Amino acid sequence: MDQRRILTVTRAGTLLPFLLEAVRDKSRNTVKGLLSRRQVLVDGQAVTRFDHPLVPGQTVTLLSQKDAGAWALPFPVLYEDAGLLAVDKPAELLSMGSDREKQRTAYRLASGYVKAREPGKRLFIVHRLDRDTSGVLLFAKDEGLKRQLQENWDRLVRRRAYVAVVEGAPPQEAGEIRSFLRETATHLVYSGAPGRDAREAVTCYRVLSRAKGYALVELELDTGRKNQIRVHMGDLGCPIAGDRRYGTKSDPLGRLGLHAHTLALTDPRTRRPLVLQAPWPASFRRMFPGFAE
Repeated sequence: MDQRRILTVTRAGTLLPFLLEAVRDKSRNTVKGLLSRRQVLVDGQAVTRFDHPLVPGQTVTLLSQKDAGAWALPFPVLYEDAGLLAVDKPAELLSMGSDREKQRTAYRLASGYVKAREPGKRLFIVHRLDRDTSGVLLFAKDEGLKRQLQENWDRLVRRRAYVAVVEGAPPQEAGEIRSFLRETATHLVYSGAPGRDAREAVTCYRVLSRAKGYALVELELDTGRKNQIRVHMGDLGCPIAGDRRYGTKSDPLGRLGLHAHTLALTDPRTRRPLVLQAPWPASFRRMFPGFAE
């Protein structure tokens, strides 16, 4: 395609027949190629399914290959609809800006992606992941939806699961860690005595596999405190690989061995379950080749 083309849907149907009728100067295979290369947007969202349903009044936009490439993100989109965007944030990338870094963040990149495809649309961060943690990160495209999610987070979220590569192994195959977390003036979080400035944190864990002095552990959060998993694994004597701040002595992955693989919640708009999952990093799988995700 040489330039963007905007088409309006006038009757109900599915996407491929609509495109074949609307773009008669292109062959069937060429039109299918537009879909596979994410050059077709329906109401501003990239669609690849041939049988995507259409209703009157919707807008179908055909992008040039150059535009489609310019609007791509440098990390995978896990889920997207009119109000939500979930991505697989890589390690070493901030969720949002800090005093030291404001430009190269997951929020900034995702915001540019949304604004380019849906002019005038804003993006709002719903929750955060530590810079060194990879995995599911959720944004809202509407401020009201962001508030709904944040204000009802504990009620709406049904499961937050992580997988970690730890140095050594927990003392038991499965268990629960419960402590009160405090924070020093230098922002080091630690388990301490209960009190006004302490916040209770609960983490459940399960050992999935062991290999060469390391363990692969699945963790589920009953609470979502800052650095909760990192502190609790250090408390158990098996700090997360690469986490020198919390006691590890090795770095076999070249990154923090922590990945947010599942966020399951109730969609406040529909009251239906929404399960967001990010595949485990390849480096994790290579360390435990006998374990099937």
